[in-house]
Amino acid sequence: MWRGLELALALCLLPWGGTESQGKSSFCEQPPGWSIKDQDPMLNSYGSVTVVALLQAKTIPFFVFVSKYFRLEDLRVKLEKEGYSNISYAVVNHQGIDSQLKYVYLKSKVSEHIPVYQQEENQADVWTLLNGKKDDFLIYDRCGRLVYHLGLPYSFLTFPYVEEAIKTVYCENKCGNCSLKVFSLIIFTGSKEEIF
Repeated sequence: MWRGLELALALCLLPWGGTESQGKSSFCEQPPGWSIKDQDPMLNSYGSVTVVALLQAKTIPFFVFVSKYFRLEDLRVKLEKEGYSNISYAVVNHQGIDSQLKYVYLKSKVSEHIPVYQQEENQADVWTLLNGKKDDFLIYDRCGRLVYHLGLPYSFLTFPYVEEAIKTVYCENKCGNCSLKVFSLIIFTGSKEEIF
């Protein structure tokens, strides 16, 4: 019991600002180009806030495995109900052979609204290109610029960090103006006078 309390207190004392980019990737810059097979997830999501989760399908207890991916779907549904629409999600599975063998199982446990990408053995490792590790979440603005790179323990979906980062990227211009945000607001409100 005390260990859980100690972890909770330690997480409360960690500064929120430390989650921005965490020194892993270049803040407010376009990500390096990456694709899987003939798909370019970043290009396909241009114009929407994009959440990329680096997750690994592997042999772990069933309840832990299912719980992690259901939480991602729960977060997607929660944000949508709160009015945060036009958010793209993508899961990139680890490149290792063990993860490749469990890709179909992983895909069956993740919502149909969240595409799961399997890297091929002979391609450049996407996780390495993105300076990522297992369970990292990368959140990009509508112009495709990296705003947050959250790693453990910040990326545990039981904590509010990923959700708050998505909301911040959705509502604020942390990396400066994005013409795609203004365009979407014009369409949404119907007049330029209501843009703020």
